[in-house]
Amino acid sequence: MIKIIMHGCNGKMGQVISQIVKDDPNAQIAAGIDIVDIRDNGYPVFTNIRECDVQADVVIDFASAKAEDALLDFCKERNLPVVVCTTGLSEDQIARVKETSKVVAVLKSANMSLGVNTLLKLLQDAAKVLAPAGFDMEIVEKHHKHKVDAPSGTALAMADSMNEALGNQYTYKFDRSQERKERDAKEIGISAVRGGNIVGEHEVFFAGTDEVIEFKHTAYSKAIFAKGAVEAAKFLAGKEPGFYDMSDVIAAK
Repeated sequence: MIKIIMHGCNGKMGQVISQIVKDDPNAQIAAGIDIVDIRDNGYPVFTNIRECDVQADVVIDFASAKAEDALLDFCKERNLPVVVCTTGLSEDQIARVKETSKVVAVLKSANMSLGVNTLLKLLQDAAKVLAPAGFDMEIVEKHHKHKVDAPSGTALAMADSMNEALGNQYTYKFDRSQERKERDAKEIGISAVRGGNIVGEHEVFFAGTDEVIEFKHTAYSKAIFAKGAVEAAKFLAGKEPGFYDMSDVIAAK
């Protein structure tokens, strides 16, 4: 039984994770940490991280970037592995996350979905075969109208995954409206769509002569990221210090 401390337990993702763990016979939320204690979660909640004295095997972090520094100090002092899911970290904080991984096991990924991370591996395999055969690579990502950044971090991770498999020889093209010329063979096109309440869709096209191969991932709810975080926590518990990502979780399956 893996015992988890849920950092950001009363946030939306913290509540989704709490429900997923409740139904998981191999995991348990031992305690929660949040700036507010507004509901009965079925486990103790600490509004001050320094007051948390509950024994656990791993921390899942889905909170605010403002709370990240205190969390990293807490994990180092308690020798607790941590799955970092909080977004919006500064460059200094990301550097601190990596520094913390020298003391305890840390897992951080651009996307926590098991499906997306499996797809990243498949895209690398496909790119190695198809790109040298003259197939062009294009990515189209779709998200809800409230998402302010484009392209998505997942779309960039997909492009990076394929590019890495090809020796980082490719450039990324985000807009073709300002020039009139043929597509460069050494580019990966990335397009963004924003509208409605689309949770997240990513399509990758390998376009060759007389044939097109498509890969697609559709997220119907944010629960997929919560599920991935729980799987990551179960993987990370007991691991040696180091910087891990979801590819390590996939490889261990």
